[in-house]
Amino acid sequence: MKHITFYYDPISPYAYLAFEQLPKALEGLSYRVTYTPILFAGLLKTYGQLGPAEIAPKRDWTYRQVLWQAKALGIHFQMPSQHPFNPLPLLRLSVACADENGHTNRLITQQIFHHVWRGGADAADGARLDALTKTLEGNIQCDTQTAKERLKANTDAALQAGIFGVPSLLVGEGADQKVFWGLDSLPMLRDCLAGDAWFDAADGWRAAAKVGVGIKRNESIILARQHPRAGG
Repeated sequence: MKHITFYYDPISPYAYLAFEQLPKALEGLSYRVTYTPILFAGLLKTYGQLGPAEIAPKRDWTYRQVLWQAKALGIHFQMPSQHPFNPLPLLRLSVACADENGHTNRLITQQIFHHVWRGGADAADGARLDALTKTLEGNIQCDTQTAKERLKANTDAALQAGIFGVPSLLVGEGADQKVFWGLDSLPMLRDCLAGDAWFDAADGWRAAAKVGVGIKRNESIILARQHPRAGG
């Protein structure tokens, strides 16, 4: 039985859609899943990136795409009234309801996602957060400070595993470790779990690591300044 670590932050609509689609995408295969909440903003900061919602045209496209994808997949989905929002209270509540290793079960993960992506309300509204906390209070395993520490530990471990975005699904260990990023990676993950030889072939999965870096962004900026007409 293969083990999948599903890294998520409830701020990501793609993480929610991947969560809902995962059982269907992997139907018929033998696997188990560990759900691990992490701080997406921590990944962005580490890699020096903006989030999709921080780039105006990309924000509009992201919302249109996830609404269409939810319709196409038959997943119950509404955008919250405000996005992006501060996900820390939800993340800390998730981890407070997690096991001692900071992993949430599927039911807790589902309740966190549904709070955000069903109903169209404000995910960060204080009264709604209080109501969700009350609903989950029987599952709370640790105090706020411990939850903060475990969330940081989850995020640090994700970075060490090469996680750069959410949702990310990690399979295998050591040299055999593979990361699958995004909702659209689920068919690829299925092929891997099903034993497709491409994932062990020299001209398959491993070939990507052999591609050299031609030019870096700072170098291209310098070249554009030196040769302004070359930029078009």
